[in-house]
Amino acid sequence: MKQRLLIMNGQRIVQIEKGGTWSNEKVDKAGTLKPGIYNLYMAKEADKSQKHDGTIVHTDSRNVYQQIGINFVMHDRQNFDKVPDIGTLKSIGYDAQGKAVVAEAVKLSRGRSR
Repeated sequence: MKQRLLIMNGQRIVQIEKGGTWSNEKVDKAGTLKPGIYNLYMAKEADKSQKHDGTIVHTDSRNVYQQIGINFVMHDRQNFDKVPDIGTLKSIGYDAQGKAVVAEAVKLSRGRSR
């Protein structure tokens, strides 16, 4: 099942593909997510040997989707004690037992210094 996310006009629209056409599955507030089309079906499985820093864009019954640059990774939802909120910037790594370790990601800014 292909899934994508549309962010426009302050709305977050989850769509699924059925028979070659996209249909809306859920509509809610976009929050802090940037407008655009997020092709969640192109997400790669998260590499448990690495840390992933990026914005949480979607969660469903099976996965947590995170945007890293222009790419997406999906984390198995069962690995989380508490699923991160959509729109938050998180750093997700894994412990020796394969459980997700979630921390605040450091956002780099382009500030001026003197």
